[in-house]
Amino acid sequence: MTVAPVVANLGPLEALTLNPNSDEVEEVFTLPLAHLLREENQGYTHFRTPSGYGYTLPVFLNGPHKVWGLTAIITELTLELLLPGRYRRKTHVPPQKAPA
Repeated sequence: MTVAPVVANLGPLEALTLNPNSDEVEEVFTLPLAHLLREENQGYTHFRTPSGYGYTLPVFLNGPHKVWGLTAIITELTLELLLPGRYRRKTHVPPQKAPA
């Protein structure tokens, strides 16, 4: 899978008419940066595979929608790039151990 996130200033969103592909997009919504930057709205989810490998992914909570999965990962990376002094990643991916 290849994903190419695009960050752009589109101006006032109220003036836009969006036509997302309904097979791919269930709903379009916005969240203010101020909401995403509040620590009480930032969380994480832990996963563990049957083989024992575990990983942690970000999740953004407490709004009208929960932002999780690939959208949360892209959101987290974008916040890190755009606001390095105000947002710091809460998740940590441990390095893979080399096979013995």
